[in-house]
Amino acid sequence: MTKGGMESVEVFTSEGKGRGLKAQKEFLPGDVIFAEPAYAAVVFDSLTHVICHTCFKRQERLHRCGQCKFAYYCDRTCQRAAWLNHKNECSAIKKHGKAPTENIRLAARIMWKIEREGSGLAEGCLVSIDDLQNHVDSFGEEEKKELRADVESFLEFWPPQSQQFGMQYISHIFGVINCNGFTLSDQRGLQAVGVGVFPNLCQANHDCWPNCTVIFNNGNHEAVRSMFHTQMRIELRALSKISPGDELTVSYVDFLNLSEERRKQLKKQYYFDCTCEHCKKQIKDNLMLAVKEGEGKPSAETVKEVIQFSKDTLEKINKARMEGLYHEVVKLCRECLKKQEPVLGDTNIYLLRILSIASEVLSYLQMFEEAADYAKRMVDGYLKIYHPNNAQLGMAVMRAGVTHWHAGLIEAGHGLICKAYAILLITHGPSHPITKDLEVMRVQTEMELRMFQQNELMYYKMREAALKNQKIQVMPEPSNETSPSLFHKKE
Repeated sequence: MTKGGMESVEVFTSEGKGRGLKAQKEFLPGDVIFAEPAYAAVVFDSLTHVICHTCFKRQERLHRCGQCKFAYYCDRTCQRAAWLNHKNECSAIKKHGKAPTENIRLAARIMWKIEREGSGLAEGCLVSIDDLQNHVDSFGEEEKKELRADVESFLEFWPPQSQQFGMQYISHIFGVINCNGFTLSDQRGLQAVGVGVFPNLCQANHDCWPNCTVIFNNGNHEAVRSMFHTQMRIELRALSKISPGDELTVSYVDFLNLSEERRKQLKKQYYFDCTCEHCKKQIKDNLMLAVKEGEGKPSAETVKEVIQFSKDTLEKINKARMEGLYHEVVKLCRECLKKQEPVLGDTNIYLLRILSIASEVLSYLQMFEEAADYAKRMVDGYLKIYHPNNAQLGMAVMRAGVTHWHAGLIEAGHGLICKAYAILLITHGPSHPITKDLEVMRVQTEMELRMFQQNELMYYKMREAALKNQKIQVMPEPSNETSPSLFHKKE
């Protein structure tokens, strides 16, 4: 079954998994299998005034909707593009006196779209909203309680003059949001800023070692009257060669977890037991639990102690990061590494987690040389664990490259930036803002590297002068979240 631009995929019944998506033709790494605009999407409550409500880009100055004083937009183009979806919301917020939470806003946007277009197949959709999984029957007591509270808040917000829906149907919509809401990120891909529902994407089943990745593309609204004007969308991109008839899979969770942990997370969040090859055979678990080999191999008891110490330290680190105590974070990381290094192997995930935090926070504190050393070790470990075309791997390699550049390690920095660029060309594509930024950095570091190879002394003098005037890229403040997960789960 194909529809509007979705000719290259079909929905089929996947054994033991329900519906799934299958390729109708061959795809190569980096190919866009399909792009899909959101059926409905909203900005998170905490970011409504700093993120554009149409394209989800982070902007310095946004225009506020004069009517409801709640929605913000980049410019008139974004505001006009939003009007169809914002019109009902605008008057409902004015009447209600304040905007409800993101979950209620998203449910309301879905219902208004159903009111306008009916609940059948929307244009370009392979399945209707009615046919999406809601898993309400699998909810535990706590989730049922939250669902009832959401339904009540929704009914308070929903205008009497709009089409009225039954309690069961409203619950279905909240269930759909709960297990199919997709995390939207800002244009740099570093922070989760909103949640949307994409019916076609929802059909792609999970695999811990998938053949596809999903990238959120904020679109290009500046190019108003040109062929380059594109709307905000997700893109399903091939990570490896895919043959006609192959199932298309994406990973709902980060691979950098033991198979047992991933399975627990998938069961809790998406209500299924993962039966993928990597989970069944616990592939790469041995790498993620690696211990130091050789003569002084640590005892099982020592390993257990160090892992427990690492877990306790990660909790303390999270607390310190929340409070912005970055020097405390560095101290905790150094103490933990001292205990880990004689015991844990280079690919052990507890060691890699500490290296990742240490390099990120030290970069932010501009202690680049120490940060670069940790970043290099982290990347070496990641390269042995992640799929070679993994978006999170690409982003980590990019950060390590920038850190090395800041530390004045131009050869290693340029090498890492080139490696990251090769990965992101496949995962994000050449026109994504992140890839474009990386291309600029690649060209600049290549030029600097040539200069460095010709005359090191002159290079360092020029670099010092340039740094006084302008920084290539100030490291963003360390975020308290890991990179955005694929689907958004209400906390």
